[in-house]
Amino acid sequence: MTDTLHHTATTTASQLPQVQLPRNAGTELDLDWVASVQANTSAIERRAATLPGRRSVKKTHQAAWLAKAVTLIDLTTLSGDDTAGRVKRLCAKARQPVRADLLDALGLPPITTGAVCVYHDMIETAVEALEGTNIPVAAVSTGFPAGLSPFELRVKEIEMSVAAGAKEIDIVISRRHALTGNWQALYNEMRAFRAACGEAHVKAILATGELGTLRNVAKASLVCMMAGADFIKTSTGKESVNATLPVSLTMIRAIRAFEARTGFKVGYKPAGGISKAKDSLVYLSLMKEELGNRWLQPDLFRFGASSLLGDIERQLEHHVTGAYSAGHRHPIG
Repeated sequence: MTDTLHHTATTTASQLPQVQLPRNAGTELDLDWVASVQANTSAIERRAATLPGRRSVKKTHQAAWLAKAVTLIDLTTLSGDDTAGRVKRLCAKARQPVRADLLDALGLPPITTGAVCVYHDMIETAVEALEGTNIPVAAVSTGFPAGLSPFELRVKEIEMSVAAGAKEIDIVISRRHALTGNWQALYNEMRAFRAACGEAHVKAILATGELGTLRNVAKASLVCMMAGADFIKTSTGKESVNATLPVSLTMIRAIRAFEARTGFKVGYKPAGGISKAKDSLVYLSLMKEELGNRWLQPDLFRFGASSLLGDIERQLEHHVTGAYSAGHRHPIG
């Protein structure tokens, strides 16, 4: 955690990793492996409780890590009152998430967010607004957020979103499969969703706040990765409990176990409830400690957030000027 600002400026200048990883092709469902999965809840919670105090970055180093966090954000709007104008403003923010004068003062090159995430109806608007950039459009799908629409419609929704230009699809699993231990059904569902995505990458949303136990979270993570998920994601952001550090630690260790056995690197996306710059630093340190530096690139780690960006920009302005600005001076969309 002692990288210099110059080093981070170099790594954030490009939104694409230098080496493209092989996509997770998935494996056959290994029910013996799934059955063997354990989750020591008390130990996980103790470890998670130590995370905020384990690493403290200040001044220049903190600014560097916050700039890195910006490049990992899926800038999101998923509201019933979304309009084309709001999505266009969000895309403008994704193109230039931090004011140019602040980047100049920090000695940083231009940066963008990792993606823009919208509902299906707003895909074409977002694609048009992001034309000429490398910023992908992600679309939530499969009856988001409940995932209870007919299966055929969920698959068709994926296909339509890909056809509309989405490069990433955030699907929601059927929670009942995890809650009843029907891992074959979850695997089959995830395989069908993965196939419908084609070349678009798929993020499997587990809705961890509704899975009951950390053991269920670990098993669902593993099954989705076996079925070919490119990312596993905590939450829709609509549940009463969204991303938490114990859940994140559980899912990250499932990713580590999957890579150790199969060789495939799978991405991670915490979503919902991450709104403070200091929280992003905790998650970055968690990824670095548990999975290593390679998981600090946007092809393997994203934040599902919108208000997080505003707070990061405020913190960067404080680093430059020594004063905090009002939140309304850093509009998102």
